[in-house]
Amino acid sequence: MRRALLILLAIVGLGLIGAGVNFVHGWSAAGPATEDATITVPEGATLKSMAVALKKAGLIRSADAFYARARLFAGSPGVKAGEYMISKGASNREIVQILTEGVGINRFVTVPEGMPSILVYERLMANDQLTGEIPVPPEGSVLPDTYAYDKGEARAAVLARMQAAMKKALDEAWEKRSPRTIVKSREEAVTLASIIEKETAIPSERTTVAGVYTNRLREGMMLQADPTIIYPITKGKPLGRRIRKSEIAAVNDYNTYAMTGLPRGPIANPSKESIEAALNPKDTKALYFVADGKGGHIFADTLEEHNENVRKWFEIRRERGEL
Repeated sequence: MRRALLILLAIVGLGLIGAGVNFVHGWSAAGPATEDATITVPEGATLKSMAVALKKAGLIRSADAFYARARLFAGSPGVKAGEYMISKGASNREIVQILTEGVGINRFVTVPEGMPSILVYERLMANDQLTGEIPVPPEGSVLPDTYAYDKGEARAAVLARMQAAMKKALDEAWEKRSPRTIVKSREEAVTLASIIEKETAIPSERTTVAGVYTNRLREGMMLQADPTIIYPITKGKPLGRRIRKSEIAAVNDYNTYAMTGLPRGPIANPSKESIEAALNPKDTKALYFVADGKGGHIFADTLEEHNENVRKWFEIRRERGEL
């Protein structure tokens, strides 16, 4: 009888040791997930409630064991709301680390340099991971950049970050403006910067283009910037065809072929670099520029030089079969 009791106690003891080893091993052992998965931690969730959600999603084997291990080995930490990527085979330890450190899935929306506000609006509205309605933002109020967002976040909140970034960049650039700048306000700086943005895709040309337009404005010459013709027609979207003679002659608050001075407002959302160029134009005598056929521009101080550059540009276009 005594021997049988000792054997039974030994079996129970071995079982307890085995269970203990399994419990400890289960903290770092590979989990049951056979593929990567996402899990959302809602506001107000607890580690215990998430243990149930993780078991339901097939990411852990036991909700009770997961919770007990977390309490023993991690001190029952709180989880952070968000959306998280759980890699296949993630252990209990790795999952707890992900949910408690709050390193969620990175989601981004990008506003390219020179994107008009109507396209910013359409991009945000087309993103089905954002929520809520927004109006078309005022032109020039959004800073082109890449912005992180959370799944389910309000579009208005994302747009507010974009506009706050523009205000900050504009304020910083305004404080460092050069005496050479022709603009008299932040609003004028954004307007001129938007034209610079649309006129050149070469970063090194920005200050020279700014210098040309500064010179033309100072001398009372028309800016004659093609993008200002297009803006009233498409709100900044690509025209998709050549500009018509009637559009060049159209009188409105934007067409700088039919007016002197700056247009009534921006024609796009300019980059920080274009704003800085508008406020710190190159000290140049150039009054003209035309495409050089290689993606950049040729600048000229006199009309005679400019006309020769234009002639060369038309030759290039004829050789390409564009005329």
